[in-house]
Amino acid sequence: MSNTQQVISPIDGSVYLERSYAQPEQVDRALDLACRAQKKWRRRPLAERKALCRKAVQAFVSNKDTIAQELCWQMGRPIRYAAGEVDSFAERAEYMIDHADAALAPLQQDEKAGFIRYISREPVGVVLVIAPWNYPLHTPINVIVPALLAGNSVLLKHSSQTPLCAERICQAFAQAGLPEGVLQYLHMDHQCTEALVASGQVNHVAFTGSVAAGRNIEQAAAGQFIGVGLELGGKDPAYIRADADLEYAIESTVDGAFFNSGQSCCGLERIYVHESVYDAYVAGFVALTKAYHLGRSDDPNTTLGPMVRASAAEFVRQQIVEALGQGAVAHIDPKTFLMDQPGSPYMAPQVLTQVDHSMRVMTEESFGPVVGIMKVANDEQAISLMNDSDLGLTAAIFTQDIDTGMALGDQIETGTLFINRCDYLDPALAWTGVKNTGRGCTLSSLGFEALTQAKSYHIKTKL
Repeated sequence: MSNTQQVISPIDGSVYLERSYAQPEQVDRALDLACRAQKKWRRRPLAERKALCRKAVQAFVSNKDTIAQELCWQMGRPIRYAAGEVDSFAERAEYMIDHADAALAPLQQDEKAGFIRYISREPVGVVLVIAPWNYPLHTPINVIVPALLAGNSVLLKHSSQTPLCAERICQAFAQAGLPEGVLQYLHMDHQCTEALVASGQVNHVAFTGSVAAGRNIEQAAAGQFIGVGLELGGKDPAYIRADADLEYAIESTVDGAFFNSGQSCCGLERIYVHESVYDAYVAGFVALTKAYHLGRSDDPNTTLGPMVRASAAEFVRQQIVEALGQGAVAHIDPKTFLMDQPGSPYMAPQVLTQVDHSMRVMTEESFGPVVGIMKVANDEQAISLMNDSDLGLTAAIFTQDIDTGMALGDQIETGTLFINRCDYLDPALAWTGVKNTGRGCTLSSLGFEALTQAKSYHIKTKL
Protein backbone atom coordinates (compact mmCIF):
# COMPACT_ATOMS: atom_id res chain seq x y z
CA MET A 1 0.00 0.00 0.00
CA SER A 2 1.22 3.47 -0.89
CA ASN A 3 2.28 5.74 1.93
CA THR A 4 0.89 8.73 0.05
CA GLN A 5 -2.72 9.84 -0.17
CA GLN A 6 -3.80 11.80 -3.20
CA VAL A 7 -6.80 14.09 -3.25
CA ILE A 8 -8.39 13.71 -6.67
CA SER A 9 -10.59 16.74 -7.21
CA PRO A 10 -14.06 15.87 -8.51
CA ILE A 11 -14.04 19.13 -10.45
CA ASP A 12 -11.61 17.98 -13.14
CA GLY A 13 -10.04 14.72 -11.97
CA SER A 14 -6.71 16.37 -11.24
CA VAL A 15 -4.49 15.62 -8.25
CA TYR A 16 -5.33 18.58 -6.04
CA LEU A 17 -2.81 17.74 -3.33
CA GLU A 18 -0.85 14.89 -1.77
CA ARG A 19 -0.12 14.05 1.82
CA SER A 20 1.93 11.33 3.44
CA TYR A 21 0.19 8.93 5.78
CA ALA A 22 1.43 8.96 9.35
CA GLN A 23 3.70 6.08 10.25
CA PRO A 24 3.13 4.10 13.48
CA GLU A 25 5.96 5.91 15.25
CA GLN A 26 4.39 9.29 14.33
CA VAL A 27 1.07 8.15 15.73
CA ASP A 28 2.79 7.01 18.93
CA ARG A 29 4.50 10.39 19.33
CA ALA A 30 1.24 12.27 18.75
CA LEU A 31 -0.55 10.06 21.26
CA ASP A 32 2.15 10.53 23.88
CA LEU A 33 2.07 14.29 23.37
CA ALA A 34 -1.74 14.32 23.58
CA CYS A 35 -1.67 12.42 26.87
CA ARG A 36 0.90 14.71 28.43
CA ALA A 37 -0.73 17.89 27.14
CA GLN A 38 -4.17 16.83 28.39
CA LYS A 39 -2.97 16.52 31.97
CA LYS A 40 -2.01 20.20 31.95
CA TRP A 41 -4.90 21.40 29.79
CA ARG A 42 -7.55 19.98 32.11
CA ARG A 43 -6.20 22.16 34.91
CA ARG A 44 -6.74 25.36 32.95
CA PRO A 45 -9.84 27.24 34.17
CA LEU A 46 -12.91 26.81 31.99
CA ALA A 47 -12.97 30.55 31.36
CA GLU A 48 -9.53 30.32 29.75
CA ARG A 49 -10.51 27.31 27.67
CA LYS A 50 -13.61 29.15 26.45
CA ALA A 51 -11.66 32.28 25.55
CA LEU A 52 -9.09 30.30 23.62
CA CYS A 53 -11.73 28.34 21.70
CA ARG A 54 -13.56 31.55 20.83
CA LYS A 55 -10.33 33.08 19.57
CA ALA A 56 -9.69 29.98 17.45
CA VAL A 57 -13.13 30.24 15.85
CA GLN A 58 -12.44 33.86 14.97
CA ALA A 59 -9.11 32.89 13.42
CA PHE A 60 -10.81 30.16 11.39
CA VAL A 61 -13.55 32.44 10.09
CA SER A 62 -11.01 35.12 9.13
CA ASN A 63 -9.67 32.63 6.59
CA LYS A 64 -13.12 31.85 5.18
CA ASP A 65 -12.49 32.61 1.52
CA THR A 66 -9.42 30.37 1.31
CA ILE A 67 -11.10 27.55 3.20
CA ALA A 68 -14.16 27.77 0.93
CA GLN A 69 -11.99 27.48 -2.18
CA GLU A 70 -10.16 24.49 -0.74
CA LEU A 71 -13.45 22.84 0.21
CA CYS A 72 -14.77 23.37 -3.28
CA TRP A 73 -11.77 21.66 -4.87
CA GLN A 74 -11.43 18.84 -2.37
CA MET A 75 -14.99 17.49 -2.30
CA GLY A 76 -16.95 19.38 -4.95
CA ARG A 77 -19.14 21.76 -2.93
CA PRO A 78 -20.28 24.58 -5.26
CA ILE A 79 -18.32 27.70 -4.43
CA ARG A 80 -21.51 29.70 -3.96
CA TYR A 81 -22.32 27.50 -0.94
CA ALA A 82 -18.88 26.52 0.37
CA ALA A 83 -18.41 29.53 2.66
CA GLY A 84 -21.70 28.69 4.35
CA GLU A 85 -20.11 25.71 6.05
CA VAL A 86 -17.49 27.99 7.59
CA ASP A 87 -20.27 30.15 9.01
CA SER A 88 -22.09 27.10 10.38
CA PHE A 89 -18.81 25.88 11.88
CA ALA A 90 -18.67 29.12 13.83
CA GLU A 91 -22.35 28.98 14.83
CA ARG A 92 -22.02 25.51 16.31
CA ALA A 93 -18.75 26.27 18.07
CA GLU A 94 -20.05 29.51 19.58
CA TYR A 95 -23.18 27.78 20.85
CA MET A 96 -21.15 25.14 22.68
CA ILE A 97 -18.82 27.78 24.10
CA ASP A 98 -21.74 29.88 25.33
CA HIS A 99 -23.37 26.92 27.07
CA ALA A 100 -20.27 25.23 28.49
CA ASP A 101 -20.60 26.66 32.00
CA ALA A 102 -24.03 25.16 32.54
CA ALA A 103 -23.23 21.90 30.76
CA LEU A 104 -20.04 21.29 32.73
CA ALA A 105 -21.20 22.58 36.11
CA PRO A 106 -21.13 20.11 39.01
CA LEU A 107 -24.44 18.48 39.87
CA GLN A 108 -25.24 19.64 43.38
CA GLN A 109 -27.31 17.27 45.48
CA ASP A 110 -29.94 18.11 48.07
CA GLU A 111 -28.56 19.45 51.32
CA LYS A 112 -27.79 16.87 53.97
CA ALA A 113 -26.65 17.99 57.41
CA GLY A 114 -22.97 17.35 57.97
CA PHE A 115 -22.21 16.50 54.34
CA ILE A 116 -21.20 18.06 51.06
CA ARG A 117 -22.30 16.00 48.08
CA TYR A 118 -21.91 16.71 44.39
CA ILE A 119 -21.00 15.10 41.09
CA SER A 120 -18.32 16.70 38.96
CA ARG A 121 -17.86 16.24 35.22
CA GLU A 122 -14.30 15.13 34.56
CA PRO A 123 -12.66 14.95 31.11
CA VAL A 124 -12.32 11.45 29.69
CA GLY A 125 -8.76 12.05 28.41
CA VAL A 126 -7.80 11.72 24.73
CA VAL A 127 -10.62 11.98 22.19
CA LEU A 128 -10.19 10.67 18.65
CA VAL A 129 -12.40 12.43 16.09
CA ILE A 130 -12.80 10.67 12.72
CA ALA A 131 -14.40 13.13 10.33
CA PRO A 132 -16.10 12.57 6.94
CA TRP A 133 -15.60 14.35 3.64
CA ASN A 134 -19.19 15.45 2.95
CA TYR A 135 -19.35 18.01 5.79
CA PRO A 136 -15.72 18.14 6.84
CA LEU A 137 -16.06 21.31 8.93
CA HIS A 138 -19.51 20.86 10.47
CA THR A 139 -19.04 17.35 11.73
CA PRO A 140 -15.70 17.50 13.59
CA ILE A 141 -16.40 20.82 15.30
CA ASN A 142 -19.48 19.24 16.91
CA VAL A 143 -17.02 17.23 19.03
CA ILE A 144 -13.76 19.18 18.99
CA VAL A 145 -15.00 22.26 20.83
CA PRO A 146 -16.96 20.52 23.61
CA ALA A 147 -14.11 18.04 24.03
CA LEU A 148 -11.59 20.85 24.51
CA LEU A 149 -13.93 22.82 26.75
CA ALA A 150 -14.34 19.75 28.95
CA GLY A 151 -10.55 19.49 29.37
CA ASN A 152 -9.75 16.72 26.90
CA SER A 153 -7.09 16.63 24.23
CA VAL A 154 -8.11 15.75 20.67
CA LEU A 155 -6.60 13.78 17.80
CA LEU A 156 -8.29 14.65 14.50
CA LYS A 157 -8.35 12.25 11.59
CA HIS A 158 -10.10 13.52 8.46
CA SER A 159 -11.21 11.66 5.38
CA SER A 160 -8.42 11.25 2.84
CA GLN A 161 -10.56 13.39 0.52
CA THR A 162 -10.42 16.46 2.78
CA PRO A 163 -7.08 16.53 4.65
CA LEU A 164 -6.73 20.30 4.32
CA CYS A 165 -9.78 20.75 6.54
CA ALA A 166 -8.00 19.04 9.42
CA GLU A 167 -4.93 21.17 8.85
CA ARG A 168 -6.92 24.42 8.73
CA ILE A 169 -8.81 23.62 11.95
CA CYS A 170 -5.62 22.80 13.84
CA GLN A 171 -3.90 25.84 12.37
CA ALA A 172 -6.63 28.14 13.71
CA PHE A 173 -6.39 26.71 17.22
CA ALA A 174 -2.60 26.95 17.17
CA GLN A 175 -2.89 30.56 16.03
CA ALA A 176 -5.20 31.21 18.97
CA GLY A 177 -2.56 29.93 21.38
CA LEU A 178 -3.75 26.42 22.15
CA PRO A 179 -0.90 24.57 23.92
CA GLU A 180 1.05 22.12 21.83
CA GLY A 181 -0.43 18.64 21.77
CA VAL A 182 -3.95 19.55 22.88
CA LEU A 183 -5.29 19.38 19.31
CA GLN A 184 -3.38 17.50 16.60
CA TYR A 185 -4.28 16.09 13.19
CA LEU A 186 -3.11 12.76 11.83
CA HIS A 187 -3.43 11.68 8.20
CA MET A 188 -3.98 7.93 8.58
CA ASP A 189 -5.19 5.06 6.43
CA HIS A 190 -8.01 2.78 7.61
CA GLN A 191 -5.67 0.15 9.01
CA CYS A 192 -3.72 2.63 11.10
CA THR A 193 -6.92 4.30 12.30
CA GLU A 194 -8.43 1.04 13.46
CA ALA A 195 -5.17 0.10 15.17
CA LEU A 196 -5.28 3.40 17.10
CA VAL A 197 -8.87 2.72 18.17
CA ALA A 198 -7.87 -0.78 19.30
CA SER A 199 -4.76 0.41 21.13
CA GLY A 200 -6.55 1.28 24.35
CA GLN A 201 -4.66 4.59 24.36
CA VAL A 202 -7.61 6.79 23.37
CA ASN A 203 -10.53 7.27 25.71
CA HIS A 204 -13.35 8.15 23.35
CA VAL A 205 -13.90 7.81 19.60
CA ALA A 206 -16.30 10.01 17.65
CA PHE A 207 -16.85 8.58 14.18
CA THR A 208 -18.99 9.79 11.28
CA GLY A 209 -19.28 7.61 8.20
CA SER A 210 -20.94 4.56 6.72
CA VAL A 211 -22.69 1.81 8.65
CA ALA A 212 -20.08 -0.72 7.50
CA ALA A 213 -17.19 1.48 8.63
CA GLY A 214 -18.98 2.14 11.92
CA ARG A 215 -19.12 -1.59 12.58
CA ASN A 216 -15.37 -1.79 11.98
CA ILE A 217 -14.77 1.01 14.49
CA GLU A 218 -17.01 -0.64 17.07
CA GLN A 219 -15.23 -3.97 16.60
CA ALA A 220 -11.83 -2.30 16.94
CA ALA A 221 -12.94 -0.68 20.20
CA ALA A 222 -14.36 -3.91 21.64
CA GLY A 223 -12.78 -4.82 24.94
CA GLN A 224 -11.10 -1.43 25.40
CA PHE A 225 -13.91 -0.07 27.63
CA ILE A 226 -13.91 3.28 25.86
CA GLY A 227 -16.75 5.46 24.66
CA VAL A 228 -17.71 5.26 21.01
CA GLY A 229 -20.03 7.73 19.29
CA LEU A 230 -21.26 6.65 15.87
CA GLU A 231 -23.08 8.88 13.38
CA LEU A 232 -23.73 6.58 10.46
CA GLY A 233 -26.13 6.37 7.53
CA GLY A 234 -29.48 7.90 6.77
CA LYS A 235 -32.41 7.18 4.45
CA ASP A 236 -34.41 10.14 5.60
CA PRO A 237 -38.10 10.46 4.72
CA ALA A 238 -40.57 13.31 4.39
CA TYR A 239 -44.35 13.22 4.43
CA ILE A 240 -46.40 15.85 2.61
CA ARG A 241 -49.84 15.90 4.22
CA ALA A 242 -52.99 16.99 2.39
CA ASP A 243 -53.01 20.32 4.24
CA ALA A 244 -49.36 21.21 3.54
CA ASP A 245 -48.42 24.55 2.01
CA LEU A 246 -47.37 22.97 -1.29
CA GLU A 247 -45.25 25.80 -2.66
CA TYR A 248 -43.27 25.97 0.57
CA ALA A 249 -43.03 22.18 0.88
CA ILE A 250 -41.76 21.80 -2.68
CA GLU A 251 -39.09 24.45 -2.24
CA SER A 252 -37.94 22.96 1.07
CA THR A 253 -37.87 19.33 -0.02
CA VAL A 254 -36.14 19.92 -3.35
CA ASP A 255 -33.35 21.69 -1.48
CA GLY A 256 -33.38 18.96 1.18
CA ALA A 257 -32.95 16.29 -1.46
CA PHE A 258 -30.33 17.87 -3.71
CA PHE A 259 -28.18 20.20 -1.63
CA ASN A 260 -24.56 19.02 -1.65
CA SER A 261 -25.53 16.79 -4.60
CA GLY A 262 -27.57 14.70 -2.20
CA GLN A 263 -24.45 13.77 -0.25
CA SER A 264 -25.90 14.52 3.16
CA CYS A 265 -26.63 12.01 5.92
CA CYS A 266 -29.81 13.93 6.70
CA GLY A 267 -30.72 14.70 3.08
CA LEU A 268 -34.16 13.59 1.91
CA GLU A 269 -34.05 10.34 -0.04
CA ARG A 270 -37.72 9.28 -0.01
CA ILE A 271 -40.89 11.36 0.04
CA TYR A 272 -44.46 10.24 0.73
CA VAL A 273 -47.27 12.49 -0.52
CA HIS A 274 -50.97 12.39 0.27
CA GLU A 275 -52.92 11.32 -2.80
CA SER A 276 -55.02 14.50 -2.85
CA VAL A 277 -51.98 16.71 -3.52
CA TYR A 278 -49.68 14.14 -5.13
CA ASP A 279 -49.95 15.27 -8.77
CA ALA A 280 -49.49 18.95 -7.96
CA TYR A 281 -46.57 18.21 -5.66
CA VAL A 282 -44.75 16.02 -8.18
CA ALA A 283 -45.26 18.57 -10.97
CA GLY A 284 -43.84 21.37 -8.85
CA PHE A 285 -40.98 19.24 -7.53
CA VAL A 286 -39.91 18.21 -11.05
CA ALA A 287 -40.14 21.76 -12.38
CA LEU A 288 -37.93 23.13 -9.62
CA THR A 289 -35.43 20.29 -10.00
CA LYS A 290 -35.07 21.10 -13.69
CA ALA A 291 -33.96 24.61 -12.73
CA TYR A 292 -30.73 23.32 -11.16
CA HIS A 293 -27.47 24.11 -12.93
CA LEU A 294 -25.06 21.16 -12.98
CA GLY A 295 -21.52 22.34 -13.41
CA ARG A 296 -18.00 22.76 -12.07
CA SER A 297 -17.90 23.58 -8.39
CA ASP A 298 -15.67 26.60 -8.98
CA ASP A 299 -18.29 28.19 -11.27
CA PRO A 300 -20.35 30.72 -9.25
CA ASN A 301 -23.41 29.84 -11.36
CA THR A 302 -23.34 26.17 -10.35
CA THR A 303 -26.07 25.03 -7.98
CA LEU A 304 -25.38 21.29 -8.32
CA GLY A 305 -21.75 20.22 -8.30
CA PRO A 306 -20.16 16.86 -9.07
CA MET A 307 -20.38 13.98 -6.67
CA VAL A 308 -17.24 13.29 -4.70
CA ARG A 309 -16.01 10.63 -7.13
CA ALA A 310 -17.14 8.78 -10.22
CA SER A 311 -17.68 5.51 -8.36
CA ALA A 312 -20.18 7.21 -6.02
CA ALA A 313 -22.13 8.53 -9.00
CA GLU A 314 -22.06 5.11 -10.63
CA PHE A 315 -23.57 3.54 -7.51
CA VAL A 316 -26.51 5.95 -7.66
CA ARG A 317 -26.92 5.46 -11.40
CA GLN A 318 -27.15 1.71 -10.86
CA GLN A 319 -29.86 2.20 -8.23
CA ILE A 320 -31.82 4.26 -10.75
CA VAL A 321 -31.37 1.76 -13.59
CA GLU A 322 -32.48 -1.06 -11.33
CA ALA A 323 -35.57 0.88 -10.18
CA LEU A 324 -36.54 1.70 -13.76
CA GLY A 325 -36.30 -1.98 -14.59
CA GLN A 326 -38.73 -2.67 -11.75
CA GLY A 327 -41.30 -0.17 -13.01
CA ALA A 328 -40.22 3.21 -11.68
CA VAL A 329 -40.74 6.30 -13.82
CA ALA A 330 -37.97 8.89 -14.28
CA HIS A 331 -39.00 12.53 -14.64
CA ILE A 332 -35.63 14.04 -15.54
CA ASP A 333 -33.82 13.48 -18.84
CA PRO A 334 -30.12 13.49 -17.88
CA LYS A 335 -29.25 14.74 -21.37
CA THR A 336 -30.76 18.12 -20.51
CA PHE A 337 -27.95 18.53 -17.96
CA LEU A 338 -25.02 18.90 -20.34
CA MET A 339 -22.27 17.89 -17.94
CA ASP A 340 -23.92 14.60 -16.99
CA GLN A 341 -21.67 11.93 -18.46
CA PRO A 342 -21.66 8.19 -17.71
CA GLY A 343 -18.51 7.29 -15.84
CA SER A 344 -18.00 10.80 -14.47
CA PRO A 345 -18.85 12.32 -11.08
CA TYR A 346 -21.12 14.84 -12.80
CA MET A 347 -24.62 13.48 -12.38
CA ALA A 348 -27.98 15.06 -13.13
CA PRO A 349 -30.59 15.07 -10.37
CA GLN A 350 -33.29 12.46 -10.76
CA VAL A 351 -36.89 12.26 -9.55
CA LEU A 352 -38.56 8.85 -9.56
CA THR A 353 -42.22 7.98 -9.13
CA GLN A 354 -44.07 4.66 -9.26
CA VAL A 355 -41.55 3.47 -6.71
CA ASP A 356 -42.07 1.11 -3.79
CA HIS A 357 -40.10 -0.54 -1.03
CA SER A 358 -39.10 -3.52 -3.13
CA MET A 359 -36.62 -1.17 -4.82
CA ARG A 360 -33.16 -0.45 -3.40
CA VAL A 361 -33.55 3.24 -4.18
CA MET A 362 -36.26 3.40 -1.49
CA THR A 363 -34.54 1.28 1.14
CA GLU A 364 -30.76 1.53 0.67
CA GLU A 365 -28.86 4.75 1.30
CA SER A 366 -28.21 6.47 -2.03
CA PHE A 367 -26.10 9.42 -0.90
CA GLY A 368 -26.60 11.15 -4.22
CA PRO A 369 -28.97 13.35 -6.23
CA VAL A 370 -31.94 10.99 -6.53
CA VAL A 371 -35.25 10.91 -4.68
CA GLY A 372 -38.23 8.57 -4.88
CA ILE A 373 -41.76 9.95 -4.41
CA MET A 374 -44.64 7.67 -3.38
CA LYS A 375 -48.38 8.36 -3.18
CA VAL A 376 -50.07 7.47 0.13
CA ALA A 377 -53.73 7.32 1.11
CA ASN A 378 -53.51 8.49 4.71
CA ASP A 379 -51.34 9.32 7.71
CA GLU A 380 -51.18 5.70 8.86
CA GLN A 381 -49.72 4.48 5.58
CA ALA A 382 -47.20 7.32 5.51
CA ILE A 383 -45.96 6.61 9.05
CA SER A 384 -45.68 2.89 8.33
CA LEU A 385 -43.55 3.54 5.25
CA MET A 386 -41.42 6.14 6.99
CA ASN A 387 -40.60 3.61 9.70
CA ASP A 388 -39.84 0.86 7.18
CA SER A 389 -36.07 1.38 7.31
CA ASP A 390 -33.11 0.13 9.31
CA LEU A 391 -31.87 3.73 9.52
CA GLY A 392 -33.28 6.66 11.47
CA LEU A 393 -31.49 10.01 11.48
CA THR A 394 -34.18 12.59 10.65
CA ALA A 395 -37.74 12.65 9.35
CA ALA A 396 -39.91 15.55 8.19
CA ILE A 397 -43.63 16.24 8.10
CA PHE A 398 -45.12 19.14 6.16
CA THR A 399 -48.48 20.21 7.53
CA GLN A 400 -50.37 23.27 8.72
CA ASP A 401 -51.83 21.28 11.62
CA ILE A 402 -48.95 21.42 14.07
CA ASP A 403 -50.68 19.44 16.81
CA THR A 404 -51.44 16.55 14.46
CA GLY A 405 -47.93 16.77 13.02
CA MET A 406 -46.42 16.45 16.49
CA ALA A 407 -48.69 13.52 17.34
CA LEU A 408 -47.63 11.76 14.15
CA GLY A 409 -44.02 12.59 14.94
CA ASP A 410 -44.31 10.68 18.20
CA GLN A 411 -44.85 7.55 16.11
CA ILE A 412 -41.83 8.02 13.84
CA GLU A 413 -38.61 6.16 14.65
CA THR A 414 -36.04 8.91 14.19
CA GLY A 415 -33.36 10.93 15.94
CA THR A 416 -34.76 14.30 14.88
CA LEU A 417 -38.31 15.16 13.85
CA PHE A 418 -38.80 18.19 11.62
CA ILE A 419 -42.13 19.85 10.98
CA ASN A 420 -42.20 22.22 8.00
CA ARG A 421 -38.45 22.06 7.46
CA CYS A 422 -35.76 19.45 6.76
CA ASP A 423 -32.04 18.89 6.35
CA TYR A 424 -31.01 21.29 9.11
CA LEU A 425 -29.04 21.00 12.31
CA ASP A 426 -29.82 23.24 15.28
CA PRO A 427 -26.89 23.28 17.73
CA ALA A 428 -29.32 23.66 20.64
CA LEU A 429 -30.74 20.21 19.89
CA ALA A 430 -29.09 16.82 20.26
CA TRP A 431 -27.84 15.40 16.97
CA THR A 432 -28.51 11.69 17.23
CA GLY A 433 -30.06 8.72 15.47
CA VAL A 434 -31.75 5.40 16.04
CA LYS A 435 -31.41 1.90 14.58
CA ASN A 436 -28.35 1.47 12.32
CA THR A 437 -27.83 5.22 12.15
CA GLY A 438 -25.67 4.73 15.22
CA ARG A 439 -25.56 5.72 18.85
CA GLY A 440 -24.63 8.63 21.05
CA CYS A 441 -25.19 12.29 20.25
CA THR A 442 -23.38 15.54 19.68
CA LEU A 443 -24.35 19.17 20.25
CA SER A 444 -26.78 20.63 22.80
CA SER A 445 -26.03 20.23 26.50
CA LEU A 446 -26.13 16.47 25.94
CA GLY A 447 -23.17 16.71 23.58
CA PHE A 448 -20.82 17.14 26.54
CA GLU A 449 -21.90 13.95 28.29
CA ALA A 450 -19.93 11.40 26.27
CA LEU A 451 -16.84 13.61 26.56
CA THR A 452 -16.94 13.65 30.36
CA GLN A 453 -17.16 11.09 33.12
CA ALA A 454 -18.90 11.44 36.45
CA LYS A 455 -16.92 11.75 39.65
CA SER A 456 -18.86 11.77 42.92
CA TYR A 457 -17.75 13.78 45.96
CA HIS A 458 -19.10 12.56 49.31
CA ILE A 459 -17.62 14.71 52.05
CA LYS A 460 -18.46 14.38 55.72
CA THR A 461 -17.88 17.73 57.35
CA LYS A 462 -18.88 16.91 60.96
CA LEU A 463 -17.12 14.16 62.90
